[in-house]
Amino acid sequence: MSKNYETVIGLEVHVELATKTKIFCGCSTAFGGAPNTHTCPVCTGMPGSLPVLNKQVVEYAMAVGLATNCDITQNCKFDRKNYFYPDNPQNYQISQLYLPICRNGKVEIDVDGEKKDIRIHEIHMEEDAGKLVHDPWTGDSLVDFNRSGVPLIEIVSEPDMRSADEVIAYLEKLRLIIQYLGASDCKLQEGSMRADVNLSVREVGAEEFGTRTEMKNLNSFKAIKRAIEGEMERQIDLIEAGEKVVQETRRWDDTKGASYAMRSKEDAQDYRYFPDPDLVPIEISDEWMDKVRDAQPEFRDEKKVRYKEEYDLPDYDIDIITGSKHLADIFEATIALGSEPKEVSNWLMGETIRLVNESEMDIDDVSFKPEHLAKLIEMIKNNEINRSVGKEVFEKVFKEDIDPAAYVEEHGLKSMNDEGALKATIEEIVANNPKSVEDYKAGKKKAIGFLVGQTMKATQGKANPGIVNKILTEILDNM
Repeated sequence: MSKNYETVIGLEVHVELATKTKIFCGCSTAFGGAPNTHTCPVCTGMPGSLPVLNKQVVEYAMAVGLATNCDITQNCKFDRKNYFYPDNPQNYQISQLYLPICRNGKVEIDVDGEKKDIRIHEIHMEEDAGKLVHDPWTGDSLVDFNRSGVPLIEIVSEPDMRSADEVIAYLEKLRLIIQYLGASDCKLQEGSMRADVNLSVREVGAEEFGTRTEMKNLNSFKAIKRAIEGEMERQIDLIEAGEKVVQETRRWDDTKGASYAMRSKEDAQDYRYFPDPDLVPIEISDEWMDKVRDAQPEFRDEKKVRYKEEYDLPDYDIDIITGSKHLADIFEATIALGSEPKEVSNWLMGETIRLVNESEMDIDDVSFKPEHLAKLIEMIKNNEINRSVGKEVFEKVFKEDIDPAAYVEEHGLKSMNDEGALKATIEEIVANNPKSVEDYKAGKKKAIGFLVGQTMKATQGKANPGIVNKILTEILDNM
């Protein structure tokens, strides 16, 4: 009889911070750029070069720690983690082992209505390594040091997660907290948020943990979910076959849906940590910590409550809008310009999400100005354009961020509100469609819809539907 197993999962989440310059030098952290152009003697590990700590890195790390209910280590320091990889220019990484900046935190997740705290063991600051680029034709490997020295925080959870769904809920919660803080854009596809999964299995009810493996190369939530399910099955198959799970680091290949052993897992002593002699300890005063705490934004959970109270939006709308800080910012900025909250929500939930999905883009890359959405909503409200023309204009606003008023003027899209001119057109349509008139008179009120459609067609969609309905009804009722 097969035994019941449960997974035990802890995460190490690396987040690239949104500073303009690197952690220990003044080089740019911008994503992309020709290889090795965002570099200097410090971030390429030249002998004699000395690091200088970027204060903003400490403030971002502190902000994330406070937002995840951590204790802040007010006297912390950097250590050297010694190892050789070709993309690691100094042959050591400056990190934090003994006194990480944040400890003993937690975040609450919600999976299918079940709330649960995931504990955070620590958050520490460190520098990123460079990047190896493998040439498939020649077999050569080239190194790009642009990423070397980009500031990271590593968020280390306790092994509190028991399923892929809990892992995704935890990662989404972390990502939103960090995005709301402005500490990182957390784009998994660009590597600014990366998760390593430590996973073991054990029989349900067992107290001891099984042997864990670490899964790397996970750059999307889908890949993380697939990797967890794949590794869980692999470990259970080994145990059921009477074999042992080996503690090791494995690389996930999402295309093949399988993982491969990379190396046996090192322990802290293998890295020969010691305090970095070139960097002084960091002293975080109460005043500095209070200043960072006072600058914390309104987070998603607080926003959701306020949107319900202030704007009385449906829960579904609130979930979608607050699920992206960028979308929430557009929503609030458009309302601040005088637009009705539900009307703004409708445009974001409907046309914006539709165009985002059609374009296969990230919601955070939406680039139209709130002023242009507010103007479009106002033009529809004032009957300057009808809603179907509004959708056509919005597509241009979404793609090119054009001024809707100028576009409507230039393309002659203003609504026809002149009752006299419309009446002449409608009388002609009524005369040409005796069958619809007959149907209307026979009590088939839907027949008026066909006549409205013909009018809209004749006016190239520019007629005001309300006025068209009014004139049609008057004409038909008087016949």
